[in-house]
Amino acid sequence: MTEFQRFFSQFMYTGEAIAALVSIIYFHREKKLHWKLFALYLIAIFLCESSVKWAEEALRIDRIIFYNYFVMPLQFIFFYWLYAVKSLKRPKLFYIFSLLYFAAFIPQISFFVERKVVYAPNYTLGCIFLMVLVVMEYYKQVNSTEILKFSTNRMFYINLGNTLFYIGTLPFMTFMSLLWEYRDIWDLYFAYFQVSGTIMYLLFASSFIWGKQN
Repeated sequence: MTEFQRFFSQFMYTGEAIAALVSIIYFHREKKLHWKLFALYLIAIFLCESSVKWAEEALRIDRIIFYNYFVMPLQFIFFYWLYAVKSLKRPKLFYIFSLLYFAAFIPQISFFVERKVVYAPNYTLGCIFLMVLVVMEYYKQVNSTEILKFSTNRMFYINLGNTLFYIGTLPFMTFMSLLWEYRDIWDLYFAYFQVSGTIMYLLFASSFIWGKQN
């Protein structure tokens, strides 16, 4: 890892730590179950990253299995649930997207024998489903009178964060191995990956501070 990459690699972890801290502070103030679960989700993500960052060898963590079959599925399935079930009131979308996402693991296990932290087809499909939900959420917000009070809408912060990170870094995660041959582009996109991830978690934290529960 170059000094450039090492510098930016600390950014997102800091954002995750801040989001987890805010979640702990606001957890007992939440009345709705899904916001309590969102707080627990942010705490869980920080603990997952911390376990790999500080205790990977001590805990004997297989980074590839841990990220591919636990951390990333946790992220996608939780957001499918938060968007489709709780915000958009479209539970069928949650079941459809979740089923298709898990079905994508079958060809991944069967055909992609090379060990990677991120398998592009599986991650790409997960992001595409999330992008559909993000667009639907924007459409819902724009066509509602609540758009005038967007600064107190928790889903506004969450949606913006997911747009910047998951949607914004989709080309990078999909074509990561190809971009590696163009190191300048790869480094710049890696910096965006870390910075946008940091901003996303800060927006998640902001949703607790400035967003209303209803």
